[in-house]
Amino acid sequence: MLRRTDLSCRAGTPLPAQQAEPAPFTGRKHLRRLERIFETIPGPIYYLTCCVRDRRPVLARPKMAEVLVSAWKTSPDVYGWMVGRYVVMPDHAHFFAAACNEEAKTLGGFIGSWKRWTKRNIHATGQTTFGWQAEFLDHVLRSAESHGQKWDYVRNNPVRAQLVASPDDWPFQGELNVFQW
Repeated sequence: MLRRTDLSCRAGTPLPAQQAEPAPFTGRKHLRRLERIFETIPGPIYYLTCCVRDRRPVLARPKMAEVLVSAWKTSPDVYGWMVGRYVVMPDHAHFFAAACNEEAKTLGGFIGSWKRWTKRNIHATGQTTFGWQAEFLDHVLRSAESHGQKWDYVRNNPVRAQLVASPDDWPFQGELNVFQW
């Protein structure tokens, strides 16, 4: 299993600017140390939510959830993004993601490509009217505490929706990669 601390993940926005040569620093000498600091800070972990168009409850089925999980498993190689914990609800999916290399797509590029790929593969299961809402929710996690709070919220979503009595009973959740602070 991959660990975030084992990779040099950078999810800065926009990523193409990070790939370019940095402009010479012309500011104050005492601020030059910031260049060295920012070079060693890994990119952020994002908490993401993608909703089904018209909030149709079609995702919390084994075939549908497997399409999403399969795409997340291949996302490091295809998009340059790793997915950590996730919960697939009937009409939306919550997941945590971080760019894992300098060639990673931008966040919007990753989500747009992922939505197109999953839509095409969900259509192949017979759900030919399936579609995603155009937008997505993203939140940059700022600390381990923030990550823990978001995960507690996401993990308890099926309980709040009265789909199961305990978060552990929900079959459409998991962790593909461990993100550590």
